This record gives sequence, C-alpha cells and structure tokens, in this order.
Amino acid sequence: MADLVYNSFKRDIMDGTLDLSTQDIKVMLVTSGYTPNIDTDEFIDDVTNEVVGTGYTAGGQSLASKTVVVDDTNDRGVFDSANPEWTTATITARGAVLYYDTGTPATSPLIGYWDFGTDQTSTAGTFTININVVGILTLT
Repeated sequence: MADLVYNSFKRDIMDGTLDLSTQDIKVMLVTSGYTPNIDTDEFIDDVTNEVVGTGYTAGGQSLASKTVVVDDTNDRGVFDSANPEWTTATITARGAVLYYDTGTPATSPLIGYWDFGTDQTSTAGTFTININVVGILTLT
C-alpha cells in the first residue's frame, strides 16, 4: 500500500479528473535524494532524482492488470495491480512514485509514494515492487 498519498490526488479523485481503472497509471523509481512533499508536489515534474540504470527507462512503467473493486467484507474500495518488475536491471532505488501519465511531465498528476525504507538494489536481475496484499490504495 502506498506510504503517502499526495494531496492533489485526493482532489483529483474526488472531482473526477482521475480514473484509476482506465487511465495510464505508471510507477517510476527514485533514489534517496527525493523527498516527497505531500502538499507541494503535484505533477511528475516536481519529482527529482529518478533512478538511472541498465534495464530501467525514464518515466518508469505502466501498471499491468489494474483493478478497482469494492470489498464489502471490509467496507472499502481497493485499487490494485500486478507487481511492477524491471528485468535484467542494474539499479538502486529508495522509493517509487505512482502517477497518471498524460504524456507531459508538467501535467502528469502524482498519486502516491512508496518508501522502501532502505536502498534496494538489483544487479543484472529483476527489480520487483511487491504490492501489499491489501492493494495499492484503499478507501475506507
């Protein structure tokens, strides 16, 4: 589950600007040099220190197998996807930024941020973000 949800996303989801099930939602990796600001970071061009390395393309990758469902048992809405993976990657990342890709960084809204807690590294291997079993985002 995302560790931080940007305030601008809360507005965008409530006013209908974002539709997690139909729009191109991407995840990009960042180094420890990026410090997210829940109040002032609004678009992807506000994010600094994106990872650079073999097997990683700038801007990250689109989420696959996205779902938006109602969990009546636990009284929540859940946004989820398959675990993002970068194969044959030589990279080091401290976190990941989730965003809606409009094709232009200045208008691509931020959604959430995962903090890995420590630098995570892969050397010519698969770098995977294991999404929490509860999902990427839940609304209760």
